[in-house]
Amino acid sequence: MSELRVEHWENDRFMDAARAFGEPVPIEQAPAWDAFDEAVEGRTPWRRLAILDTADAVVALIALTEFEGRGFTYLWAKHGPMWPSRPTADAEAAVRAAVVDYVRAEAPSVAFVRLHAWHEAADLHELLQTVTYDTTVVIDLTRSEDEILASFTKRGRYKTRKVLKDEDMTVTDESGMSAEGFRELYEIYRETAERDGFGIFPMDVYTTMLASLGEHARVFVARRHDTGPEGDLEPGRAVSWVISLVHDGAGVDFYAGGNREARDTNAAILLKWRIFTTLKAEGVTRYDLMGVGSDRAPQLAGVGEFKHQFGDDVAVDGAWDVPVKPLRYRALVAALKAKRALRR
Repeated sequence: MSELRVEHWENDRFMDAARAFGEPVPIEQAPAWDAFDEAVEGRTPWRRLAILDTADAVVALIALTEFEGRGFTYLWAKHGPMWPSRPTADAEAAVRAAVVDYVRAEAPSVAFVRLHAWHEAADLHELLQTVTYDTTVVIDLTRSEDEILASFTKRGRYKTRKVLKDEDMTVTDESGMSAEGFRELYEIYRETAERDGFGIFPMDVYTTMLASLGEHARVFVARRHDTGPEGDLEPGRAVSWVISLVHDGAGVDFYAGGNREARDTNAAILLKWRIFTTLKAEGVTRYDLMGVGSDRAPQLAGVGEFKHQFGDDVAVDGAWDVPVKPLRYRALVAALKAKRALRR
């Protein structure tokens, strides 16, 4: 690829160019995300960059957020770079090199850049401290409801039809709920995390997301209205929930929780169906279930089993670390390995 240059673009120019690619702009790459990054300690929106060729054509676009780790700084482009079409390995390598050179000159304290790539390469490293995914399930919401249901697996269709007849369970759109209202959902999330063995943030991270993203952050809650077999349960209790992010005509599952009662009653199945149909009616064209198991993310195999009821695997570009300061990055990798060894 010919020599590339990198320019810092203002939000409107960046978004106009991104939308010209013809695909929905991921919310994390859009200005709508900035309010959340600004509100979370240790994060700061950094710059939106255009990578251009010698003819001034846009090769790729990337929005970066600065993250402060424990003693180091890095930049993260969640779901970036964005491309006008799927790039070749050489195109990705050229853009990464241009971005790293730009960051090295403009942000000397940055140890590495975290970004997404389709093709493995020698300069790409597995993430230091988080999980990525390179396979997901995407629901096409431009189809009719009957067509969407017909696309589920046999088991998925059976469970959906069955749970739609459950008069004791409803799904409500509770977007805009208060921080205090979210407390009931957070307790369910605690149970989910303990059961499935993953870590969660303090509650204020999630309530800050809801407040910061406004209309882009939707909250759907499955509630049971019976009193249980022993008659000792509160009618209207939450059993499962999803935070869906909606931007530029596309939706994505972002956080979700469900307690034991939800598992026994297929609440998550009803939740998904109501999310699909509600967002479809609002003009959303596709919905991403956000990650299933693959060679890079074997820990997602369990959730993938659930999500595969709704559709087939779709390959996406996973996230990687790209060192800006290789020696510093190697030291961080070594320190993290030592820390994990001590914990074991």
